[in-house]
Amino acid sequence: MRKTILLTAAGLTLAGPARTLAQTTDYRLDNGDSPFVRLIRPDRPGQTITTNMLYPGQFQLETGLNSYDRTSSVGYAGRSAWGNTLRVGFFNHIELRATQNYLLTPGGARPLSSEGAPTTYTGPTGFAPLNVGAKFLASTVQNSRSQVVVLLDMNLRNGDASFGEKQYEPGGRLLVSQQIGQRFGLEGNFGFRQRGFKAEGTKQGQYLTTLALNGPLTASNHLGFFAETYATWQRQQGWLPGVTSGLYWRPLPGLRFDVTAGHGLTGAAGGFNIGGGLSARFGK
Repeated sequence: MRKTILLTAAGLTLAGPARTLAQTTDYRLDNGDSPFVRLIRPDRPGQTITTNMLYPGQFQLETGLNSYDRTSSVGYAGRSAWGNTLRVGFFNHIELRATQNYLLTPGGARPLSSEGAPTTYTGPTGFAPLNVGAKFLASTVQNSRSQVVVLLDMNLRNGDASFGEKQYEPGGRLLVSQQIGQRFGLEGNFGFRQRGFKAEGTKQGQYLTTLALNGPLTASNHLGFFAETYATWQRQQGWLPGVTSGLYWRPLPGLRFDVTAGHGLTGAAGGFNIGGGLSARFGK
């Protein structure tokens, strides 16, 4: 049976436009002390993954609790999950990363049997399949005012046994950012993920586009905001747009707390979700 290595194809597909966009990179090397670069920029919250890349020797931990409505088209519908991401700066403008979600058992009333008696919940719980990946700098200068990064990642087949029909799920994203002034930033993602490596797995694949604006609300840069619009597309479901917004507090350059809320923009994409978490960066 013929198989296609979508992960490789995605990288080649994204590399072309990435190199084209990289030509717009600001080549000035004096941007490292700007608040947008110097202060921590986590990949959470929301759907947008930042173009920020850690330098060799740095690592960053991002953790948070997110709760999704039963009709949510993102995350785990009707569930709450702890999300944890570890990012490690590597050489040659590469960042390695791993994301592990822990799905909590639903609270409230338990499901009822045909006799009307409470039954044990049988849905997935515990650790979800691990996601591993890497960011690759496509721009010439890291942390420049305009930056382009390629992200390649994959969901593995591990995790709790309650997660059925496990498959490798390769994916890729093109990450683009434009710094506005010294403190604000506009960031966008375009990506795709499929189930398995077979050609027919692309029919179940999902596209994602995002556009996010973030920046401080005070001159001290401690308090700031995050606002994002996103849309997913699958052949079976069509376009499912939504928005996410929130606030963050940054008491230290390498420490950030955030709270967010989001909702779909159509009935099919509906589903209220809320979340909160923290991110910490270590190393110079």
